[in-house]
Amino acid sequence: MKALVVNKKGDPVAPNVTVTDLPTPEPGPGEVRIATEASALNHLDLWTARGLPGVETLWPHIGGSDCCGRVNAVGDGVDEAWVGCRVVLNAALELNDPPNPSSAPAGRNIWMIGEHGPGAHAEMLCAPATNVLAIPEHISAVDAAAYGLTHLTAWRMLHSRAQLRQGETVLITGIGGGVALACLNIAKWSGCRVIVTSRHQWKLDRATALGADEAVLDQGESWSRTVRSMTSKRGVDVCADSVGQAVHHSCIGSLARGGRFVTCGCTTGAAPQTDLARIFWNQLSVLGSTMGDMNEFRQSTALLTSGQITPVIDQAIPANDGAKAYARLEAGEQFGKIVLTWT
Repeated sequence: MKALVVNKKGDPVAPNVTVTDLPTPEPGPGEVRIATEASALNHLDLWTARGLPGVETLWPHIGGSDCCGRVNAVGDGVDEAWVGCRVVLNAALELNDPPNPSSAPAGRNIWMIGEHGPGAHAEMLCAPATNVLAIPEHISAVDAAAYGLTHLTAWRMLHSRAQLRQGETVLITGIGGGVALACLNIAKWSGCRVIVTSRHQWKLDRATALGADEAVLDQGESWSRTVRSMTSKRGVDVCADSVGQAVHHSCIGSLARGGRFVTCGCTTGAAPQTDLARIFWNQLSVLGSTMGDMNEFRQSTALLTSGQITPVIDQAIPANDGAKAYARLEAGEQFGKIVLTWT
């Protein structure tokens, strides 16, 4: 089978990306094999290729944590009825750690397809049957591949963690990336007012056309007063951030009393300056969030299959030009998801 691989650890990533032929994988017990129609890039692909602390990556590495395709084989213990089904993938596998009598139960332990092991940027992929969902034929492969991980992440951030309520005001940083746009989709679907930020006016204009109510141009200085002026000095109820260090102080300063800051990433760094006095005086909540479980995946994917939410696509690029796709993501030129097409 053909696969898009990162041949070695490095930064920039794109020069290390090539298309190669690899053996076709066989599904193990409990697994299905998926013939990939489309797979989507995430920033996780870049982080993995640059080297993640504590993760031993085997090179060459197949990235990809999003795909849509058709099941063409199943392993032992899997119902043959899966064969022929079009499916989407939840790449987050929850591991069950053995109970430890000397400590409290651990938090969620996640093993990611495309990070800890081979991913979806290939003509064939094996995954646990418990981590795929059947989707209707009328959903395009590009839309389905683009939707999965970002909207699952956004759903968990806003609904499971931040407990978003209708009528609240949501601040979303770095609009144009996949998770930020997914947060915009879900916040608007939830009946909320949305303020977005970006370093690029054209991205703010695009987001406004998609439904954002207010837009803040990030010129490298604190913009919390601007956000507060948009809310009659009250501040926002929820801030959904994946930018990290560069905007953290502005995010905290933008929150209303009792506001919730929820983060799923830190593309500009993981060691921000914060404001503990504001956090405790205003009784703010600082929440971490990552991926999502299968119940959350069903809830978020239902919005795609019912036509209530459609992902924003930047470009669909043939898999043979995968290095160009990686380069575009690295350059931050995208607005929406970059999708690789395999058929």
